[in-house]
Amino acid sequence: MWCQKRTPLMVKLPERKADPTLAAIDEALEARQHRERRRGYLGMSAIGNPCARQLWYSFRWACLVFFKAATLKKFHDGHTDEDTQADRLRMVPGLTLITEDPETGRQMGYSDFGGHFRGHQDGHIEGLLQAPKTPHVWEHKASEKQKDLQKHINKLGEKNALKAWNETYYAQHVLYMDYGGYTRGYLTCSTPGGRQQIAIRTEANPAHAEQLKRKAEKIIFSDNPPDKIRDDETYYICRWCDYSNICHNGAAADRNCRTCTWSTAEREGGWTCTKHNEDLIQEKQAEGCDDHRWNPAFVPGDLVDFNKDANTLTYEIDGQRWTDGH
Repeated sequence: MWCQKRTPLMVKLPERKADPTLAAIDEALEARQHRERRRGYLGMSAIGNPCARQLWYSFRWACLVFFKAATLKKFHDGHTDEDTQADRLRMVPGLTLITEDPETGRQMGYSDFGGHFRGHQDGHIEGLLQAPKTPHVWEHKASEKQKDLQKHINKLGEKNALKAWNETYYAQHVLYMDYGGYTRGYLTCSTPGGRQQIAIRTEANPAHAEQLKRKAEKIIFSDNPPDKIRDDETYYICRWCDYSNICHNGAAADRNCRTCTWSTAEREGGWTCTKHNEDLIQEKQAEGCDDHRWNPAFVPGDLVDFNKDANTLTYEIDGQRWTDGH
């Protein structure tokens, strides 16, 4: 007589929830972000972004961007790995790395267009074993895509690899070389934590630097945003953009001086309010005032009337009229 084989009773294990302590850390990291985190200038570290419209929204403070804890941790990796790489470079005999301006004690930086366009280079390096007599701009990046850089080096050669790997990093590097009077840049890249590292030297490109400056100038001093990079919110750049809902769907922007039609970025520096004829310090810009009227670029309709004395702007939106100021 054969005995029927019995299937053991399977008891479902309870799903393990996220560790509450670690989850609390992530919540604390995200909650620590404040309005003061708004950057008052257009950064040279961002100007290589292929979507100029995104940069315009950022410069105009269209909305306050909050980062998830994972992204904030990546930012932290970048800062700590930069310090680690600097310490390692200084171990090389004959190599000099300067990461602070001797006069100010701060990170070396550049400024243009009245301070509206700024950048801060990681360092100035001399005594590289492969080019001991040539001063270089030094930049460090912590990236999980470090291996891709090596592939571009193998395929395109060292001087063309950085642009192919990351146009934003390349633009930053080119501008620092241009503003600092360098002919070469030296970029080190490590995996987060600094276990694996790679380096690349890049030549100056004055023509491209000039193009980037003109791009920055147009973004800073234009009241209207550049064209969309693609009129399709599912396009990969738009899909991950913090301003996509404003750009593609007409969502409301943040109410502050930079989204107001009365504000102007001055070429000699700073912002002014033409309504109240006053200079706007950065804290004031974030607060705004009761006389705020939207820059027409932030209203998803056609401007049909502007009454300066009454401080009203009337739009036609989907066949109906709406007046900003009533």
